[in-house]
Amino acid sequence: MTDVSALAAAVPADLAPRVSALALERGEARAVLDVGGLAPAAARAAVAAVERAFAAVPGVARVRLIETAERAADARPRRIVAVASGKGGVGKSTVAANLAVALARRGLAVGLMDADIHGPSVPMLLGITTRAELREKRIQPVMAHGVAALSMGMMTDPDRAVAWRGPMASAAMAQMVLEAEWGALDLLLIDMPPGTGDIALTLAQKVKPDGVVIVSTPQDLALIDAKRALALFRQLGTPVLGLVENMSVFACPHCGETTAIFGEGGVEAAAAAEGLPVLGRLPLSPALRAASDAGAPVPGTAFDDLAVALLGALETAA
Repeated sequence: MTDVSALAAAVPADLAPRVSALALERGEARAVLDVGGLAPAAARAAVAAVERAFAAVPGVARVRLIETAERAADARPRRIVAVASGKGGVGKSTVAANLAVALARRGLAVGLMDADIHGPSVPMLLGITTRAELREKRIQPVMAHGVAALSMGMMTDPDRAVAWRGPMASAAMAQMVLEAEWGALDLLLIDMPPGTGDIALTLAQKVKPDGVVIVSTPQDLALIDAKRALALFRQLGTPVLGLVENMSVFACPHCGETTAIFGEGGVEAAAAAEGLPVLGRLPLSPALRAASDAGAPVPGTAFDDLAVALLGALETAA
């Protein structure tokens, strides 16, 4: 009997169909164990049983099992929408966080994933100070304001930079979307980083979102990058659901007079040129800034209206 045959013979009969890729080299027994469909306690028991069986085989000094599990068919969120801008500083993360809360207030099961690996801001926007836990080898999002949220900022030291190259950051983003324990979500919003690089490409190719929302201020400088982001997602086959004009006007808290600090009409003109709707116009608000810094999203008709418009755009695109 060969060494590998001895390992195969030692596997409990009820677990044999779940064990594959057997190997024995220099005293180390290795195998892949499929724990898909097993409850956590049953999966742990299966691992322990195979480890005991291998350890009893003559010549085995160490055992290394790789556990795998097929994701359930309904494990992917029903809808995935990216919130992008192409440019930093336009309030995209603030829009994504408050939009997620507005959608949750409508009774939807909502997740918010922070894809900005190098500059995560979702924990602060939602007032999250706890760390994301790892259970059964799956990352557990943190609940805040009715939203399941996950960010690299919940897994690393907030005072240290994440100095990762593009491919590593992209892999981390895909893992958080596809391998975290999101549960049965109606909608997962992904807060994208600025730019049109590796993370955007990985999102479109591996995650395949149902659509993307482009956020921009009315300023021409911001619109240039927003148009680039729009073009990239269209090139990659991701439906663009519409544009959001952020910081559209500033209303003086004393006299109520409104001023278009960043100009006006630019987002509407860009949307019309692309045949897209403007899903919402959000004012520049000191109250929203203060609430964001405090990690306490505030209810407001602007975000409630944006939530309704987004759901309508998703239905139209379906």
